[in-house]
Amino acid sequence: MFQSFLVFMSLRTGASLATLTLLLNKVSALYGLLALLTSLHLSPVQLSMYIYSLLVLAVITYLAPHIRTQSPFHCLALAWVYAIDTVVNAGYTVVFAVAWFLVLAQHQSQNPSQDGTPGAGGVMINDTAGFISPKYNVSHVELVGTAAMDSSDSIAVGSPAVAAAGMNTTPGAPMLSHGFLQPEGITSATVVVVLFLIRIYLMLIVMSFAREVLRRHMSRIQHDATTLQVHDEKSGQAQTPFSERYTAGKGWKGRLGRAMVKPGRRYWLGAEHEQVDGLVDGSRYLPESRPI
Repeated sequence: MFQSFLVFMSLRTGASLATLTLLLNKVSALYGLLALLTSLHLSPVQLSMYIYSLLVLAVITYLAPHIRTQSPFHCLALAWVYAIDTVVNAGYTVVFAVAWFLVLAQHQSQNPSQDGTPGAGGVMINDTAGFISPKYNVSHVELVGTAAMDSSDSIAVGSPAVAAAGMNTTPGAPMLSHGFLQPEGITSATVVVVLFLIRIYLMLIVMSFAREVLRRHMSRIQHDATTLQVHDEKSGQAQTPFSERYTAGKGWKGRLGRAMVKPGRRYWLGAEHEQVDGLVDGSRYLPESRPI
């Protein structure tokens, strides 16, 4: 796992920046809900995303200050929230990307669907994307008449527009592939993929920071009480800092902390030979070398 953020910055700095970007992302949900006041149509999926974003915003606002204090419980909770939100956000992105490509395919098709705008949130996307729907699709218009005729008696004759490159001319409803193969679709997909890869990297940074905090906390416990058993003799894994024998293991926070550590326990705490060294704040923890 990562030992630094962008090579030259600490994990703590990386976790702070990642959390800040998440906060800015979730604040946009407020503007989404304000759209209801303008009578803008929101699908149930869009409404659920905005409500979910506000809930995540509240949780992140509560957890973010503890990056500085490096509280094991709050940093671990932040890592879990960031990871879960990454998965949920990916799901919403796929849903709305499909809706965008379907709307794009419909406007690029010479046989548009008569069943309304497809996809979750397709109505709002169609209304706000700047598409136009002319009654007649012509390339140019000629006025037909004679010199003796009044201009108001002239007849306008339109020449049918030729299908542009990439436009769907096959009969039937537009398909997802018709929108994706458009230049706009390929560009949109590229941007989405790049942003998602950045999001994955930031998630791994936050998780690495939480793991560092947990291991540092356990190392301090071992340093303060060298006779205390900090490893499970049966599994060989490090004891959780949320064990009932410790102060952090008391109450609902202790129970929730043990539940958060249980999945991927070896990742968060490591085995006995992966015990970290050093107790100075800001130091980088490296595994002890095994005896030859």
